[in-house]
Amino acid sequence: MKQLLIKIFWPILKFFETGEEPENYKQSHRIALNVLGSLFIFLAMLSGIGASGSEDLGALIPVVVFFCVGFVAVVVGLLGSNRAVSKIWGTK
Repeated sequence: MKQLLIKIFWPILKFFETGEEPENYKQSHRIALNVLGSLFIFLAMLSGIGASGSEDLGALIPVVVFFCVGFVAVVVGLLGSNRAVSKIWGTK
């Protein structure tokens, strides 16, 4: 199942998986990435609830931005390699 999900989300993962940099990975980086992604998705839901009362389409911008950031963080945190997790944190 994990291999199927990796194939589905390969366009997102390939950006973080490529490169020749040596990895500096710690398990806490992956845990923090998953927590951060979950918080951003939760923030997107709260922003969506707040934006639902507004008739302005500009209120949906934070919803889209927070959801995209959270989604990428969760995908890389759950399916990415150790190199992808260390690259998203920028650790060298």
